[in-house]
Amino acid sequence: MPQPSVRAYVGLGANLGDSAATLRQVLAQLQATPGITGVTSSPFYRSAPVDATGPDFINAVAAVDTVLAPLALLDVLQALENEHGRLRPYRNAPRTLDLDLLLHGDTRLDDARLILPHPRLHLRAFVLLPLRDLAPGLAVQGQPLDAWIDAIHDQPIERIAP
Repeated sequence: MPQPSVRAYVGLGANLGDSAATLRQVLAQLQATPGITGVTSSPFYRSAPVDATGPDFINAVAAVDTVLAPLALLDVLQALENEHGRLRPYRNAPRTLDLDLLLHGDTRLDDARLILPHPRLHLRAFVLLPLRDLAPGLAVQGQPLDAWIDAIHDQPIERIAP
């Protein structure tokens, strides 16, 4: 019997190289990944680094329908990061690609490799605004996205592409 598909949300970001081109390529790669279908992207946003230095980030969120378990999907995301030259010389270093599994259906997970829902997604404008573009009725930690967005109005972010 086939596995049921789950809607997952993936945060995409980059601030080294041609970030927008990298995100477009990764979206196509996700669509071509076995076990992932129906990839939909939010518009792209430009945001200043949070708790980090370096150039502005280009960010988006992708909604994917997947039969992959959370850790299997994480493995796919980390392989894509590595393929695009992601280095981790220190915490919050500038990066060619950053992919974060934000939500995987209703899964709650506290694993050494992955916490779901993502523990900081409600604190970041670069996640909340694109996530709202894809799922305006979504609630996180029992609150609608707009309530979280109201709380982070001081984080500069600009929508740059449809």
